[in-house]
Amino acid sequence: MFWTLEEEKKGWIQEIYQKVERKYRQVRERSKDKIPAMAINGVHDDRSDTSKEWGIDNGLNWWTNGFFAGILWQLYQAGKDERYAEIARISEEKMDACFLAYYGLHHDVGFMWLPTAVADYRLTGNLDSRRRGLLAANLLAGRFNPAGKFIRAWNELDGAKERNRGWAIIDCMFNIPLLYWASEELDDPRYRQIAMLHADTAMRYFIRENGSVRHIIEFDAESGNYLRSHGGQGYGHGSSWTRGQTWAIYGFALSYLHTGKKEYLDTAVRVADYFKGRLNAECLVPIDFDQPAEPAYEDSTAAAIAACGFLELGEILKERGKGYFETGLRLFSVLTEKRCDFSEDTDGILQKCSGSYHGTSDREVNFVYADYYYVEALLRLMDKRFLIF
Repeated sequence: MFWTLEEEKKGWIQEIYQKVERKYRQVRERSKDKIPAMAINGVHDDRSDTSKEWGIDNGLNWWTNGFFAGILWQLYQAGKDERYAEIARISEEKMDACFLAYYGLHHDVGFMWLPTAVADYRLTGNLDSRRRGLLAANLLAGRFNPAGKFIRAWNELDGAKERNRGWAIIDCMFNIPLLYWASEELDDPRYRQIAMLHADTAMRYFIRENGSVRHIIEFDAESGNYLRSHGGQGYGHGSSWTRGQTWAIYGFALSYLHTGKKEYLDTAVRVADYFKGRLNAECLVPIDFDQPAEPAYEDSTAAAIAACGFLELGEILKERGKGYFETGLRLFSVLTEKRCDFSEDTDGILQKCSGSYHGTSDREVNFVYADYYYVEALLRLMDKRFLIF
C-alpha cells in the first residue's frame, strides 16, 4: 500500500479485522448452505431457491449472488483458513444451475461470477472455476450491441410498459472487469475491446459535465443512436444517485488499471471530486445527493463502495492521491464507528443500506454486497488488497 497508516490507526484496523473474523467464523457456518442477499432481522435470507421460474427475480439468478462467496474469498486470502474456501465453493457450485437454465441471466454475470469462480481460480487454480468464469464472460460479451457500442443491461421485464433492448446502466462498469480478465486469461483481445467500447460509451453518455452520473441511458437498439436518460434508482431524473456515482468512481479506476487508458482515470477522478464535494461533515452518504432534506434516507452501501474507490485512487495516484486516500479512510472510519454490527449473533455487518430512493423493502436495511465492499476496504487498509473485480 502506497499510503501507510499511523501505528495507532494500524492497531485499530487490526482490532476491526479481528471483530470481522470472529463474526464471520460464526456467520459462515450458519449461512453455509445459503446464498444470501441481505440480513433480515439479523438473519441471512437465501436466494438459492431453484423452485421459482427462471425470470429476472429468480432467487438463484439474483445479481448479488456472488458477494457472500466474495467475502469468504477475501477472508480466505487474508488468513488462508481453508474453511472459507470450502463454504465459498458451495455458492459457486449451486450457481451452475443458472448456466443450464440460461433464462434470467443478464449483464450482472460479472457481479455473480467474478467474486465466486474467478476469485476461486485466481486463488487456488481450480480449473472448473476457470471454465465457469469464461462461460460467464462469453455470456456478457454476447450482450454487446455493436451499433451503439454498449452492453445491454437487463432482459425484457415482465409487464414492462417500455422495451429495454437499448438500455445500459452505470453499474455495468463493474461487470466489464470479467471481460478484461477473460481477455488476459485467453490472450484474446476481443473481450477487452468490447469492455473498452462500453467504457468509452459510458464516459460519453453517463458522466455529466459537473462529474455527476446518470443511472440509465436508452439507445435505439437498431441504430445505436442515443435516445434519452432515465432516473433509475435515484430520487428523480437528473439527480445524483450516490451508488451510481460510486460505480463510476471505482469502475473507471478499474478500467484504467486493466487498460492504462488515461481517460478512464481522468473520469474516475472527475466523478470522485464531485462526490467528495457533495459529502457532508459526517460523511454519512444519502441515497441521492439531491434528495429532499426529509426523509433523510441513507445508503451505507454507497459509502462502502466509495471508500474502496477512493482508496484505489489514492493507490494509483501515489503522491497526488493523498486526499483521495484520506477520504476513503474517513468513509471507512465513519461506517465502522456508526453503522457496523459486529455481534457474532447476527449475520449482517453494515446497517442503513438502501437499494433505491423510491423502494419500500430495500431502504435502510443490510445488504451482503455492502458487507463485501466494507470487508474489501478493511483488507486494503491492512495492506491485504486483493482485487476481485
